[in-house]
Amino acid sequence: MTKYDPILKAEVINNYLQGNRNYNDLAEKYNLPAREIGRWIKRYELSGTDSLVRRKGKRNFTAEFKLSVIDYYQTHDESTTEVAAKYDILASQVSAWRISFQRDGIESLQPHQKGRKSLKKKSKKQVSKLANKNEVDRLREELAQKNQELYDTKLERDILKKSMTLFGPSKGVKKQK
Repeated sequence: MTKYDPILKAEVINNYLQGNRNYNDLAEKYNLPAREIGRWIKRYELSGTDSLVRRKGKRNFTAEFKLSVIDYYQTHDESTTEVAAKYDILASQVSAWRISFQRDGIESLQPHQKGRKSLKKKSKKQVSKLANKNEVDRLREELAQKNQELYDTKLERDILKKSMTLFGPSKGVKKQK
């Protein structure tokens, strides 16, 4: 998505308000998509000039706030765009929160960690804990870990074998006679 300057947005909206009410003419004049101009004008009508400025940084919302937005949307006869403008959020967020709430309940609205867990090496604290453990317990844990790795490796091998029997070797690979 292209980022447009707030001054350009204000100029386009001002031109629209002065009588040039055709999005296509404005789009041709400013060399912009007509749909984008329509979004700017709608947001301006709902939220005012604050909607023209692009927000920097990520915002976090509490479960209570999300629930109040969903409640407002369901109890009032307004579109997601109008509700989003009232709460200064995106319309897609209102829809996503509502669907998530209907599917999984209030737990789905709770903030949660995003992304994959980091693959950091063991810290000094973890290493010292391991050294303090009984030697037998440590060896048992290592053996259990190695057995799990072996099981995972065998599982991957079996999957590869099965795929080879189903799909055959790659085109670049020649069979030896």
